[in-house]
Amino acid sequence: MDLKIANKTALITGSTQGIGFETARKLLQEGVNVIINGRNEKKVNDAVSKLKNEFPKGRIIGITADLKDNIGCNKLISKIPHIDILINNLGIFEPKNFKDITEQEWLHMFNVNVMSGVRLAQHYLSSMINENWGRIIFISSESAIQIPKEMIHYGMTKTAQISVSRGIAELTRGTNVTSNAILLGPSKSEGVVQFIEEFAQQNNLTFEEVEKDFFKNVRPTSLIQRFAQVEEDANMIVYIASALSSATNGAILRADGGVIQSAF
Repeated sequence: MDLKIANKTALITGSTQGIGFETARKLLQEGVNVIINGRNEKKVNDAVSKLKNEFPKGRIIGITADLKDNIGCNKLISKIPHIDILINNLGIFEPKNFKDITEQEWLHMFNVNVMSGVRLAQHYLSSMINENWGRIIFISSESAIQIPKEMIHYGMTKTAQISVSRGIAELTRGTNVTSNAILLGPSKSEGVVQFIEEFAQQNNLTFEEVEKDFFKNVRPTSLIQRFAQVEEDANMIVYIASALSSATNGAILRADGGVIQSAF
């Protein structure tokens, strides 16, 4: 299917691996110019190299910048002043007891997960409006709706992303610019796989046993009862980034595996 976004330019934050990297791959398949971002220069260079090997004719740029603050965001913006598609994929998580979360950890989680996207959207939205085309996407989570007791600070940031996304959409009225939030469920990204494998090894279990227990006891409402593949997540993201999603604006979309117990 032609998603009608060839030659558009997309920035995917936190895209050296996992969902962000797979999203970059699928955008390149559509002829999109892709900007890879991460805070580790080696990981950024490795990701760009992998993509260039797979897409030798693709236009791929890597920008090393830590988007946790204005310094990192301004560094990225100075190198890439204009884009057509902004995918705020950057995010961190950490299971931690509520009583033990420090104020600094609350603020750090909010700065990385929410303010990175806010800062970038504040810059890029104006040019999108002026050119009458653009896509802003916040990669949120089912944890925005069903706040996990084991990481309340993470859930708070995912809820905030929904509010920001809808607020931005209100500013796009009557244009061909859209702003949407996508709620993903537990996914088999590198970070999650590493976390599960380490836990499995420490407890003399297999990955499959830990996965089964996770969906039985931690996310029992999941309808697919497994971790989603990053390709499945990227499929939704790329569609919303496309010209075909022009009537979808200000929405909360879900690729959560049915974790959220609601039809709305």
